[in-house]
Amino acid sequence: MFKVEAFQVAEQINIKKFRSEYTSQAYFGSNFELFYVQENNQYLNIFNYGVVVFVGYSNVEKSSFIRFLKGFADKLVEGEFIEDLMVEVKPERKLTFNYNSLIVPILNDDVIRIIMLNTAQSVAMEYYETLGNEILDSTKRFTDELEKFGRIRISRTNLIKYIGKTLNVQNSIFDNLYVFNSPDLVWESEYLEKLNRGLNEMFDIRTRFRELDYGLKIVENNLKLFTELSQNRESTRLEWIIILLILFEVLDIIVRKILD
Repeated sequence: MFKVEAFQVAEQINIKKFRSEYTSQAYFGSNFELFYVQENNQYLNIFNYGVVVFVGYSNVEKSSFIRFLKGFADKLVEGEFIEDLMVEVKPERKLTFNYNSLIVPILNDDVIRIIMLNTAQSVAMEYYETLGNEILDSTKRFTDELEKFGRIRISRTNLIKYIGKTLNVQNSIFDNLYVFNSPDLVWESEYLEKLNRGLNEMFDIRTRFRELDYGLKIVENNLKLFTELSQNRESTRLEWIIILLILFEVLDIIVRKILD
């Protein structure tokens, strides 16, 4: 039995730069992923959406490598986002997916890579869910104000800043949607395809993504409403300014008439 551990380190990792400076030769490499098969049954998988996955590493080795990896990272994450999975090899058993554990009848490098990939997707999903919930909660505060006071108590500048922050979060999520795609090697093996599909269901990736996508659509619709309200408020203010200017002009004419 062994443990697979995935860590969300940052929003992005420069895979190309890391590969050029890391001395080990990757078993598999692309612009999005680097998979290393090391000695002593150690495995390492790095993804450009900011996740690193370990198998067979001690706590000291993991901490040391993460510190090294941060030198190639952009937008380090705050807080701790970790996903782990226990894997047991039993040739006499069929593929069995349990809560936080997995039994496999066959184990090789490709099997481990598929397991590490899905574990990475799950921790990335957790991070994106946290980001999505944060902007959904902040949006709800504005809608509560709208219900209670009939207006949003925020300046136009701060509203624009909030919209910019929200759009950055949305872009960060959508830029990494490919993390939910299946790797090409699953199409080459029925066993790997079954393993990948089962892990995807066990981690509930698809359902979690649909819920996140639904929440982001709510935020997007609310942002459109807030923008329209802000524009209407600005238009109303300009109209009152024009009315007051006209009024002052009329009063000035009246005063001049009287004095003459």
